[in-house]
Formats: sequence, C-alpha cells, structure tokens
Amino acid sequence: MKPTLHRARVEIDLGALQRNGAALARRAGVPLLPMIKADAYGLGAEAVFRALESLEPWGYGVATLGEGEQLRDWAVTRPVLVFTPLLAEDLTPARSARLTPTLGFAHEIEAWKRAGGGAWHLAIDTGMSRAGIPWRQIGEIRHLMQLDPPEGAFTHFHSAELDNGTLAAQEKLFRQAIASLPSRPRLLHTDNSAAIARKGRTEWDLVRPGIFLYGVGSGRSAAVQPEPVVHLRAPIVEIRDLEAGDTVSYGATHRVERPARIATLAVGYADGYPRSLSKSGAVLVGGTLAPVAGTVTMDMTMIDVTTVRCEVGDLATLIGRAGDTVLTVERVADDAGMSPYELLTGLRSRVERSYVGGAA
Repeated sequence: MKPTLHRARVEIDLGALQRNGAALARRAGVPLLPMIKADAYGLGAEAVFRALESLEPWGYGVATLGEGEQLRDWAVTRPVLVFTPLLAEDLTPARSARLTPTLGFAHEIEAWKRAGGGAWHLAIDTGMSRAGIPWRQIGEIRHLMQLDPPEGAFTHFHSAELDNGTLAAQEKLFRQAIASLPSRPRLLHTDNSAAIARKGRTEWDLVRPGIFLYGVGSGRSAAVQPEPVVHLRAPIVEIRDLEAGDTVSYGATHRVERPARIATLAVGYADGYPRSLSKSGAVLVGGTLAPVAGTVTMDMTMIDVTTVRCEVGDLATLIGRAGDTVLTVERVADDAGMSPYELLTGLRSRVERSYVGGAA
C-alpha cells in the first residue's frame, strides 16, 4: 500500500539528531550548548530541545528574546543564552525569563546592571564584526568586569570550515583578550559545528554545535560526518505525456525536444523548495534522480520522469534519503546557489512536520 501524503512533508529523524549531538560531545569532550535558534533551524524547537535533553546539554542558544521566552514556556530549566545583542527595553523581560544575555560594550553591561543584572556572557569580536566588543578594546570595559564579572566569554569563528588559518588566528586573539581580563570567566566557548569537526577535543569549557546537529557536515574531508536528519517528500499528483515542442511552467522556459513524461509534485517555493532549483534541481523517485522541469512554482513543481517508473500517489524525495541514495542538504543547497542554513530555515510553516525516532 502506498503511503498517504497529500502535500509536502518534512520528516525529522530525532534519533539521528541525538546521535549527531552525541558524536560531537564525544569528540569535543565537554558539555554541549546546542544552538536551537530560528525554531531549531526550521525543524521545530520544541521537538528538538526535548530530543537533545537526553544528552544533558549545559544549556541552549537562541537569537531573540521571544525564542528564549518560548523555551521557558516549555519548562526548559537549563541556561538559555541570547546571542543577538538585546536592546535596553528587552533586558528587564529577559531577566524576568531568566535568560542570559551576551554583552560587549560598556553601555550594554551598564544597562544590564540597571535592569537588575544576573549571569551574562562577554561577547568578544575577533573578526566577524557583527556583535561583541572588538578584542583590542577589552581594556575599555575592564573596570566594569571587576565590578560585575561575566559568567562566561566567547567569540564566533567566521570561517571554521575553511583550512585557511583564520580559525587559529581568531583563537589567538581570543586568548589575548581573555588574558587581559581581571579574571578568567568560568565558561569559555568558541567552537561551532565546523570547529568541533576540525579540532576534535576542545581546550574550552563548552561547545556550540548548530547545523551539524541537523544533518549538515563541514565537507567531505571533515573527520566526522553527521547522519541525515531532514527528509522532504512530496507526492506525485499528476502525470502527463508531452509531445516534442510542448512547454512546461511559467515563461515556457522548458521546451521538450522529444516526447516526454512530466509529473507534478505538490510542493513549491511557498513550502520552502527554492525557485532557484528551476534549472538545476533534481529529486529522487523510487531511488532514481528525476530533474526539475521548468520553473518551480509557488505550490507545485514539475519533474521529468520520462525514464522513471512511477504513478500518481508515489512519493518523491526532494531532500534526504530514498532507499540507499541520499540527497543531502548540502547538495540541494549548492544546486540552488544558497547556503544549507538558508535552505533549512526556509522550509515554511505550511509544510507538515513529522518526527520519528529519538530516545528519551
């Protein structure tokens, strides 16, 4: 009997997610601070944090006040770090929700103290130029840290997946900045997914895995590879036979040169399947690659199944595993000319999520 699926659905393998996290914890040798911002990269923060709880992480990382408050609503009791700088008006509600802000400049630290204070982490900029105090300006806030020492300190690597020397250079600047502090914070952290994969055991106190948890690695040469977590599937809802010269989709950009068989999938860019895959994408049908035909539309995508045995109701895999073949997030993102992060977070709320696996 064919599986019943009326539109696109994302199947999320929580068991694979747990195993990916466990692999990084073993490799790093310290507790995890998993990043579950942006609704856990689009996969559902509540289901993801509940799965990760079995790994006993130190805490969780988010990007916004609202994301942190949502975790508290779900009864998360572990520390929750907010990695985007908070505005002054956000600090009191952040304190009320027992969130830990990441602060850098003097006015941020002083505003947090006026809001009542509490645990905070010092953000040190060693090359991202995005958030945190530049490493060379640490002396400007030294007096504030004597009065209210941070619980932790961290930096953010900009190119940890590249073997270009920048990771080591940024860590050197981080060490210099830490050495200039009045005292060493209890918790130091630098390593993201790619850094853990490259470095192995860390010298710091926590690691901050993100996209590796969700099935995206740091290249074929990385020492550790994740299991696939995300599987995007959609049913074939129509099949038609075309004659030579017939066209497909908007703009008639795809014209068949010989008789062809075209199948329509119930998934489009409103579901998060990128329109940029119109000329470069392919999906798996019965373990066989079938190229996208014509422009990906808002609600439907056409594929060429001239050489593929299939019928209405069969499932196509747009991301993930079909039999022994895997269309990785990295491959699909590369075909779309986008980053894996963008692809995952672009999976829209209209796409039904289902969860499999996972141990309590």
